[in-house]
Amino acid sequence: MRVRRFELRVIAIALALAWTVAAGLVLLAYRPGGPLDVLVGVTMLAPIAIAVAGVLWPPVARGAGAFPLMISLGFGSLLMLLPSIGGMLNQLLALGSQTLLPSAEAAYPWSLALLGTSLLTGFGIARRVHGSDALRRHRMLLGISISLVLTTAAGALFAGVTVANELALAESARPPASSRYGPTDATGMPPECDGPLAAGPAARVTIHLDAEVDLRSIGTIELSGVRSGADFRWLAYVATVRQLGSYGAARIGQRAWERTPTRGWTAAPIDTVATESVDLRALEAALVPGYRTTAEDRGIEVIEGARARRCRVAVDGATFRAAFPEVRWLVGDADLGRWRGQLDYWVFLDGQLGLVAGSVNGDAIGLEPGAVQATVSVRLTATERDRGAVIYPPAP
Repeated sequence: MRVRRFELRVIAIALALAWTVAAGLVLLAYRPGGPLDVLVGVTMLAPIAIAVAGVLWPPVARGAGAFPLMISLGFGSLLMLLPSIGGMLNQLLALGSQTLLPSAEAAYPWSLALLGTSLLTGFGIARRVHGSDALRRHRMLLGISISLVLTTAAGALFAGVTVANELALAESARPPASSRYGPTDATGMPPECDGPLAAGPAARVTIHLDAEVDLRSIGTIELSGVRSGADFRWLAYVATVRQLGSYGAARIGQRAWERTPTRGWTAAPIDTVATESVDLRALEAALVPGYRTTAEDRGIEVIEGARARRCRVAVDGATFRAAFPEVRWLVGDADLGRWRGQLDYWVFLDGQLGLVAGSVNGDAIGLEPGAVQATVSVRLTATERDRGAVIYPPAP
């Protein structure tokens, strides 16, 4: 029994630490500007208290099947909680966006993790109240009742304070008159994830790509340019273990140009830049209706004053390479067919694509000798889509 109690306490400690990290992220980084910003983070202390109670009173079970069930419940809660924390960290540090109306798909992992934590604590409290010799049915019913009360109380506390903070923020703040990302109507609802999605008639585009091999950076790519219809011109600064220098591509009608660090701008066949249209290419390769049919709705967000719906699709390495051909400067000809990852895309009120962010991960075969795992991350922006743009031919 002592060994079982120790193992369950270790799991409860892990849950308490995970909830502490989540609370710290909300408490320190959640600052949309409402009057209850700090209080929102304080409400995240409730799950920590629930997990700590599980440490004090672990749900020790005698039966051959009950103990593995408690272990599975704890590990299942961690498996729900840890990826959610990673997604929150990515959003706060990399994406810089504020979730105003989380979807059920975004909230359910947190809810299940909270319910699992509460069940562990509830069964532990029930065992302490009834004693180890009480009927298992009585302990189980009491434990479930306690867990439901704890889950409901903690969830309602956080949701209530968060919604109150958002309502107070909406009442006190005026939306900006304009945003480079799109319309700023505070009452509008962006289209659904699987609804119509288009690229703007014009856009100022940027791409940031970076890659890691076994947690070591192997380079970055910074691309910026402008697109008008099918015409475009961009310049990319590449600093990787494979390439170093400025690359570029341009198209005006049926004329095309390329730039390399050694040759500068030179005329090129139109086919050589057919896949270099940045946001158009990402839309055509990775965000076609067939892919977006199963997209996950992550909720409504505000990006620099513009409302958008955040959606997520799963992609493989081949699709990622097709959507962002600039990745060739990071991974060369390495086979990405077995790589897997995801892309988040934001649909704004005008039904246009304004932001894409995500990553793919897989084996590092062909990248570095002896390397095991590699990850490539991307962030694409398409802004000022409602403004006309003029593409000038590059000077030779």
